[in-house]
Amino acid sequence: MYIKIIPSARTAMALALIAVLDAQTGPCTIEFYDNTGTIPALPSTAITNQVKLGVLTCSDPVGTDTAGVITFATITQDSAADATGTAAWARIKDGSGAGIIDVDVSNNAGTGLIKINTVAIVAGGPIALSGVTLTIGG
Repeated sequence: MYIKIIPSARTAMALALIAVLDAQTGPCTIEFYDNTGTIPALPSTAITNQVKLGVLTCSDPVGTDTAGVITFATITQDSAADATGTAAWARIKDGSGAGIIDVDVSNNAGTGLIKINTVAIVAGGPIALSGVTLTIGG
């Protein structure tokens, strides 16, 4: 399954998503959650029994668009994870803390939209991403 979108529409969609992530005061964040709870139905659905492992802070503005590819600017690591667990998904929130995007997480060999060296997170240890790109319908 795939979707192909004309370049001008890809750019418009990417710029709209960047605007949503940057709309509020302050940077957006990426929160990592473990695999013990279910991923909520929508990013706007409240977190209930899911265990938050840690939070990364994005730059403000979040990044740039090139032909429908959003490249995130510098992402500040969480130098001391909140909890120990297996990262399974992440929520990208705008500067006000509203959920915008939920994505799956895997190790580098997996199929998750966000890939990290290891999904085994240890409380007090670091969580880091070297970069994030989102490609809109290409």
